[in-house]
Amino acid sequence: MKTVFIAGAGRSSTTLIYHLLECSEGIGLRVFVGDASLELAVSKCNNHPNSVAMEFDVNNSDLRSNLVSQADIVISLLPPDMHHLLVDECLKHGKHFLSASYVSDKVAALAPAARAKGVVMISECGLDPGIDHMSAMEIIHRLKSQGANLISFKSYTGGLVAPESNDNPWGYKISWNPRNVILAGQGTASYLWDGKYKHVPYSRIFTDIETLEVDPIGRFDGYANRDSVSYLKIYELEGISGLLRGTLRQRGYCRAWNVFVTLGLTDDGVKIPGSGSMTYAELVESFIPMHIKGESLAHRVASLCGLPVDGEAMTLVAWTGIFDDIQIGIENASPAQILQKLLESKWILNPHDKDMVVMVHEFVYELNGETRKLSSSMVAKGEDSIHTAMAKTVGLPLAITALKLIDGSISLKGGLYLPVTKEIYEPVLRELEKHGVIFQEKIS
Repeated sequence: MKTVFIAGAGRSSTTLIYHLLECSEGIGLRVFVGDASLELAVSKCNNHPNSVAMEFDVNNSDLRSNLVSQADIVISLLPPDMHHLLVDECLKHGKHFLSASYVSDKVAALAPAARAKGVVMISECGLDPGIDHMSAMEIIHRLKSQGANLISFKSYTGGLVAPESNDNPWGYKISWNPRNVILAGQGTASYLWDGKYKHVPYSRIFTDIETLEVDPIGRFDGYANRDSVSYLKIYELEGISGLLRGTLRQRGYCRAWNVFVTLGLTDDGVKIPGSGSMTYAELVESFIPMHIKGESLAHRVASLCGLPVDGEAMTLVAWTGIFDDIQIGIENASPAQILQKLLESKWILNPHDKDMVVMVHEFVYELNGETRKLSSSMVAKGEDSIHTAMAKTVGLPLAITALKLIDGSISLKGGLYLPVTKEIYEPVLRELEKHGVIFQEKIS
């Protein structure tokens, strides 16, 4: 009997666990699920006979070693800075490792040892990163095989709320890690356009945006992700004149979010003394420079941000309650933690709400003397607040890859991989299509 150990039972784990357990009877599979919350792990296993739920602390070296030694494949949904602990254990015991996260420096440093020991490590195997890599590389390889000369490539993904559940002016509800929502976009984004490198500091991330049309659901705003340049080599696109990877949001979201950025409310590196007894209005006031004047708090914020107080951005910001005289109730908290608490209550995904994942690729290329644009888009909707599109599109690629490693459909030598090779992306994409994750293409 084969065993998969899943570390982390958070929002994105539902479909991963469900699919592995659904397939377990036919292939003789056990699924161990460990989380800091035993209650959460138990709930995700749903008393399935082939599941084992347990309380798991990744920093407990004895427990970590014991669980990894019993598994054939380890799947980590823990924060990225914890992956190396599990990878190191996998190397000791000769076990394969999968994750949906970007490759950290500590994980990358273990790649030579994985090659030497025949341990397969596949990272960036979820949604974004993950399905974006697979679907993009399939098109890139196809266009190159046709003799096309690629000029530029854009790729955007957004975890959004479905139109039928969109009942707030931001057009957004939280369907994944709320901390990551608050900290999104931090750092400088780098991409390539017209053959030149472009750098966008965090202060401009949410104003240097473009609008994209996604058939048939409408228009969205997109902002650049942190590092697109490193994917020139990964996507085999050296020599291309443009490469940009980014995130989608509903129109108007980015310019409103930039108010929080300008104020400093997304800062997670400083603690606010006495934050527990402060109100949200007092917090905002403390971030306004002394020379900024205005008849109300909203006017002063609008003046700081160079916005009309009655415009769309300020209207969205005011809707959150950030200007209200309501006690924060978190002691010694960072501005980001305070903002997260507020928005978790305002952007809640109600039990019967549906989320939506939107992904779009745009390729410009030359073929047979013509310049063409290929647009490829995918839209996936969730069922409810538990069985979300986010959990589906993050979890299914991991589950499918694990199962195909187990049955030998994916056969790789030891080392660190991204799902950009045909051996990985082709079988995973074909299986995803059976579950409704389908891309529609249009050439103009």
